[in-house]
Amino acid sequence: MARFLAFLILFIPGAFAALGIKLMRDMVFGLLKSPFPSLTLQFLCGFILMVGGIGFIAGFILHRDRKRNKVQQRFSTRKNV
Repeated sequence: MARFLAFLILFIPGAFAALGIKLMRDMVFGLLKSPFPSLTLQFLCGFILMVGGIGFIAGFILHRDRKRNKVQQRFSTRKNV
């Protein structure tokens, strides 16, 4: 059950990132989708979705690897000693 929940946590931002890539690709080919009044706005929304989705997945993986001590020294959390 825990693996399925982790899969869902990663699937939803991944789907947003894929949607963002599709919106940006449609702007390059000049295809305007219905909720957007201009191609520029469509591209910006797609870019935000893509960066947010990829950033969430990257942060999730970094957090998991930090807990398991599988990151390089420069990515590990600094502790005040």
